[in-house]
Amino acid sequence: MTVFESLHNTTDKAADNAEKYLKTSQEYFKLKVFQQLAITTSMFAKFAIIGGLLGLGLIFLSVAGAIAIGEALGNVALGYVIVGLVFFLLAVIAYKLKKKFDLQIIKLLSDKFFDKK
Repeated sequence: MTVFESLHNTTDKAADNAEKYLKTSQEYFKLKVFQQLAITTSMFAKFAIIGGLLGLGLIFLSVAGAIAIGEALGNVALGYVIVGLVFFLLAVIAYKLKKKFDLQIIKLLSDKFFDKK
């Protein structure tokens, strides 16, 4: 076997290995995209179901609380104002803590995206 034949065989093997590597990498990336899509879809579905039910519960509790506060104070409208102010205060607190929420979400998503275990 000459040097040229040996070089040709080595080049062919390298090309085959490179092609196999590209195909394997492509399959890996397809699976990774599917995994991330499945996780994201699952998160949104859970958020919609749980958030919707919690939202409905909060609405009913808020109305009942406002009526109870209003009856205790002798003015139902005042009960609704107090409950509204409580929600306003909670919104201001959540706005002040928004950066902490962002950091927690980024950390959670990065753990899932980069498969840190």
